[in-house]
Amino acid sequence: MELLIMRHGEAGWHTLDQERELTETGRLHVAEAAAQIAESPWRPKLIWSSPFVRARETAAIVSEILNCPVEERLFLTPDDDPGQCLDALLDTDISPLMIVSHMPLVGSLATLLVDAHRNGIPFMTSQAVMLDMPVVGPGCADLKAQFLP
Repeated sequence: MELLIMRHGEAGWHTLDQERELTETGRLHVAEAAAQIAESPWRPKLIWSSPFVRARETAAIVSEILNCPVEERLFLTPDDDPGQCLDALLDTDISPLMIVSHMPLVGSLATLLVDAHRNGIPFMTSQAVMLDMPVVGPGCADLKAQFLP
């Protein structure tokens, strides 16, 4: 399985975390990272997105540039357990697949898949990484590329 993991773009402030919207800079940086992915050999067939506004907006920009559909997944919010995402990955045969979510989930999911622990690596906003997993499971992924605005 080939998996792209992306953190949402820069977001503004809102009293409700799930309602934060992308800033103009955030939109621009997401488009830059998506353009790099479009030039790579890893164009996703499907995007899974967090239901939070900033992630949905990020996924919509990426979807438009890469011409692929988006599905919201409730287990992709910032504090969700990366194990739930791993379970969903085990149940899909879509590859390449892209996940658009938040810190700390993107960091803990990436380290779970690459290093088999959940300590988490930092992700900049609009950053994406490409993981190659011959077998889906903890410690089974290799980092193949990263995309930065």
